[in-house]
Amino acid sequence: MGLSRFQGGNVSMRMPSGEILVTPSGMIYEDMVAADVLVMTIDGRIIEGERAASVDTEALLYIFKKMPPINAVIHTHQPFATAVGLVTDELPCIVTTLPNATKGPVKVCPFSSAASVEMGIQTVENAGDSLAVILKCHGVMALGSTLKEALYSCIYLEEAAKTYVYAHSMSDKVACLSPEQVDQAVGIFKYYGQGKAAIPQDLTKKV
Repeated sequence: MGLSRFQGGNVSMRMPSGEILVTPSGMIYEDMVAADVLVMTIDGRIIEGERAASVDTEALLYIFKKMPPINAVIHTHQPFATAVGLVTDELPCIVTTLPNATKGPVKVCPFSSAASVEMGIQTVENAGDSLAVILKCHGVMALGSTLKEALYSCIYLEEAAKTYVYAHSMSDKVACLSPEQVDQAVGIFKYYGQGKAAIPQDLTKKV
């Protein structure tokens, strides 16, 4: 997917016991082993690990403190979503997979530098009910109650952003889902996957 290359971005996760896992600073992902991941308290005290934590740790911990339902954060430098953030203040829901994964449109936050708590502040202030924000001139913060949900968010955000860029290259008028269609897409996705109940018929009616 090319969401982040070499050592760009970071991954963090809240454990059921409350500890926070954070990837180390400046390490190429393919070179990492489990022992390289740091275990820390939500106040930043390192419990396990010898590596230097991600330079964005202060921002990540801020998100976990302020957003109790969020248990995973993936910060990327994905190119298409970042490109969208240079020309608009919000990525609208132009395809159903975006609200499936992010729960709604994705806002573009004001610029915040790497290694600043401002990254976390902007994420909390702009995410709303969405599971992602775009950091202007910087990248993406994808959120989730699980690591899988956060990964879905950043992957399908990138796919939607790519579609948006392609569509805008052909026309200034790009079709968007209505608020009712967004709600429908979010509702239907709850039944997606194996072992789920059948989708209620009234949820698939034309809106």
